[in-house]
Amino acid sequence: MTVTYAWKGKTAAGEAVTGETTVENRKELANVLRKRRVLATDVKEKKAAGKKRKRGSIKTNDLAIFTRQFATMINAGLPIVQCLDTLAKQVSKERFREAIQQVTRDVETGSTLAEALGKHKSIFTDLYVSMVEAGESGGILDVILQRLSVFLEKLDALKRKVKTAMVYPSVVLTVAVLATVFMLVFIIPTFAKMFSDFGGTLPLPTRIVMTLSGVLRGQWYVLVGLVAAAVFAFKRYRATEKGKLKIDAILLRIPAIGDILRKAAVARFTRTLGTLISSGVPILDGLSITARTAGNMVVHNAVMQTRVSIREGQTIAEPLRNSGVFPPMVVQMIAIGEETGALDEMLEKIADFYEQEVDAAVDALTSIIEPVMIVVMGGMVGGMVVAMYLPIFRMVNVIMANQ
Repeated sequence: MTVTYAWKGKTAAGEAVTGETTVENRKELANVLRKRRVLATDVKEKKAAGKKRKRGSIKTNDLAIFTRQFATMINAGLPIVQCLDTLAKQVSKERFREAIQQVTRDVETGSTLAEALGKHKSIFTDLYVSMVEAGESGGILDVILQRLSVFLEKLDALKRKVKTAMVYPSVVLTVAVLATVFMLVFIIPTFAKMFSDFGGTLPLPTRIVMTLSGVLRGQWYVLVGLVAAAVFAFKRYRATEKGKLKIDAILLRIPAIGDILRKAAVARFTRTLGTLISSGVPILDGLSITARTAGNMVVHNAVMQTRVSIREGQTIAEPLRNSGVFPPMVVQMIAIGEETGALDEMLEKIADFYEQEVDAAVDALTSIIEPVMIVVMGGMVGGMVVAMYLPIFRMVNVIMANQ
């Protein structure tokens, strides 16, 4: 368990300094201060009762901001340890802050930045670590970090676009389901009591709606159990390699939504691979990293097959063409990039194009899904209303006929 210490001290030049450092114990704090050539004059353990920081999940945007600030500080000529120490104080999420502080300590004890970052794979991906390693070995760490920050910002924007496409239909469908449940639980029983007093045979749609109402009111726990079991079974199946492959393949075939997912996968693949190649990461390593960040098992398998083919001496374009996952235009542009020796630039152009395509597809889906969901919602609610009024219409007709 780590402890945060507030300390005061003096540098070798006699300058008074203060700070806060999170370490395992006082002995480790003494080692850290000694490496900084600081003589501690006062050390106090900071109480946890102070302002608490959010642990929270570390999102792509958090990492992008950290990386851009890191690149700016490195470019300004500041030492890596000082950069990390400053950045650790700025982040708002405790888990991220603790990870950066641990990276700082590892770098101080002789580890390379890539090695230190590689110990926190839940935050810093293989792609991130590989690019930092390439930047360190090439002496262009600030350039690589700047490139990484741009990549992360574009990746975050792409994720938000895809999520935006799913939000509207999800909200409308949820409202429709809640409205249906409300009517079945509170409105339909009133009609059911009235119809039972009249007697006679009710129309089939009315009997169906009344049966659903009775099940929902009297055996709701069974429905909840069935839904929970279905969700659990789905998650278990999707956790398997076969299940994930099958579900991802189905998602790619869904009209409109599948098109967005496919374009997003192409944009992510080309952006990631282009960034890695331009940063000096070997093509085989780049493909391996890209496959793991594909976000879709179908794309993952296609990229890994490409990696195998390249290792056997083939081009990148040919196995991508044979996979059937990537559009012909993408394959053709990659082939041109290989022939001209400008594969990284071509991949960046493809990524730019397909990110714009995702934008257009999201706008198109939103314009299509709005009237469709309104019709679906109206059909669900309106269908129940009609089913309840059918017996009333029948009774009115009988009364009119007897007069």
